[in-house]
Amino acid sequence: MSILTRFKDIMASNINALLDKAEDPGKMVDQYLRNLNNDLGKVKAETASIMAEEQRARRALDDAVAEVAKMQKYAVKALEAGNEDDARKFLEKKSALTAKEAELQQSYELATANAQQMRQMHDKLVADIGELESRRAVIKGKAAVAKTRQRMNKVGESVAGSNASINAFTRMEEKVNKSLDEANAMAELNSGPKDDIKDLTAKYDTTSDVDDELAELKKQLNLSDE
Repeated sequence: MSILTRFKDIMASNINALLDKAEDPGKMVDQYLRNLNNDLGKVKAETASIMAEEQRARRALDDAVAEVAKMQKYAVKALEAGNEDDARKFLEKKSALTAKEAELQQSYELATANAQQMRQMHDKLVADIGELESRRAVIKGKAAVAKTRQRMNKVGESVAGSNASINAFTRMEEKVNKSLDEANAMAELNSGPKDDIKDLTAKYDTTSDVDDELAELKKQLNLSDE
């Protein structure tokens, strides 16, 4: 691929679109700038070569114009000296040089157009690189913010998963409590009806063990209450 073709591709490309597709825009913008600066070096060399060609074409044209004028001058001098044959030869040479001058004029015009086009492309590339350089910090800053937001989104997804686990734990705890309450209720039902009379008589069975023991001791000593 020639440098001119590559340059046209660069100019036709949408840098923002390329950055949208990049996995790491912060790194990619640095890479694009390195590539563009490398291309700029090639464009400069090509532009210098084409401008030199324009200068060579200009010198060749100037030489041809000078030769035509020279032959014209000698033809006049020959006629003034009465040498018509010499004048004719000078004019024939002038005619040949005039045809060559026309060709050199076309070559020079083409070289000039090429040089102008290359200078325009060179200047545009320099301007585009300058603009990207000024935007690089902004682009990299936005890329960093975007990456931070992506990490936050992932954390948010993890938190959402944790909430689901906590909710599941709470539901399990409620289920266990319900099962325990049902088991306690079943145990109470299985214990049978409560005997209230038995509890009531026990309340009035208040015979003291001390009184019984005292009576037995008095009996052994043959003592009696009078």
